[in-house]
Amino acid sequence: MASVIPGKALAPKALVAELSKPGPYPVLRGELALVGLPGVVFAPQTGTGLPAVAFAHDWLQPAARYLGLLRHLASWGIVAAAPDTQRGPFGSHRALAHDLRTALGICSGVRLGGTARGAAVSVDPGKLGVAGHGMGAGSAVLAAAVPATDTRVQAVGEPYWEVGHGVALQAVATIAVTDTRPSAVEAARAVHLPGMHLGFGKDLVSPPGAGAELLDKAWAGESSLRTVKKATHLGLLEGRHWSDVLLDGKGEPATRTLVRALLTGFLLDRLGGDSRYAAAFDGAVKGTEVHSA
Repeated sequence: MASVIPGKALAPKALVAELSKPGPYPVLRGELALVGLPGVVFAPQTGTGLPAVAFAHDWLQPAARYLGLLRHLASWGIVAAAPDTQRGPFGSHRALAHDLRTALGICSGVRLGGTARGAAVSVDPGKLGVAGHGMGAGSAVLAAAVPATDTRVQAVGEPYWEVGHGVALQAVATIAVTDTRPSAVEAARAVHLPGMHLGFGKDLVSPPGAGAELLDKAWAGESSLRTVKKATHLGLLEGRHWSDVLLDGKGEPATRTLVRALLTGFLLDRLGGDSRYAAAFDGAVKGTEVHSA
């Protein structure tokens, strides 16, 4: 567990005002494909023992539609990776969950960036989390439900990143979750980690009552459920994509700004040990409603 960073806790309004802006760190971008997994990774230019999150995309969506979110997280000192896999209409939810853990294995198993003049960036394997949007949120839950006691042994000559189930997670965040096969709701009963669940109030693809609320009720660990009142299912996405004609909603700057602040605060608190941002979990934030258990 990350050590607590001392400091006065920010009120929800101040938290959103601070974390909705880019953080203080210059950001580097890399490609996970260089080590065998299609996808992208963003990291602060410098830092050791950093927290990391693997983020999973929604149905049919490329990782490119979340680059602003990933860059934002990295600017606040969080290494953020996004597998660009399982993007077809029949993509495997279980395989995407595995790819999330593989991405975290890569981030925590190698030193990122670095040049002849600059130090490389490193991730603390005790500060790892998963998050996702829509289908990817369900896959993040499946990734978190993998038993921590998995003892699979790496075969001779097998790339280390294939042993993705060996990573130990500390937190989960879901955004406009849709259920998966196997069911993320059922898997949630085996997840004893802190979980922050954001439902979108105008989501016609996965209304909170059919997604986030069910997940919150089934969650075995500490859980918060928040509805972003005016957000549609696609509100988090950036740019345009041919799949927009198949799904209800559109990209919304206000939704992206609010989700970036809440997700960043949750991860800084639960992975980075910075208790100043604890209100991201269940604080009263304008434009949202927190639902008590």
